[in-house]
Amino acid sequence: MTKTEKKIDKAIREALTLACDDILARVAGFEWLTHQVDFKNVAGTLKVICIFDTQTAQANALCEQENKKMIQLIQTRLVSIGIHLKATRQIRFDNEERCIAEHGGNWALRLAC
Repeated sequence: MTKTEKKIDKAIREALTLACDDILARVAGFEWLTHQVDFKNVAGTLKVICIFDTQTAQANALCEQENKKMIQLIQTRLVSIGIHLKATRQIRFDNEERCIAEHGGNWALRLAC
């Protein structure tokens, strides 16, 4: 990783940590988030994955349109560091139960798919 990529990665991590803290305080069942990015095209390749504890909590958040608020919080934090996502589909939602059922709880394997 180049020096520039390390700076960008640090800024993304800090912005997403703030977004995560915001979401944890507001959305029941939300547990954590992670991201993936290709530094050659940050805005076009950045993916943020929001993880809920259960499928029910994820479904409830979607029914109550908490997902829209979560997307807005994430986008706001990323814009503050100069990253404008090209599409809201770059923010996905998943849950621990599904990861356990489909990938034995191995998030690295699940996220690689």
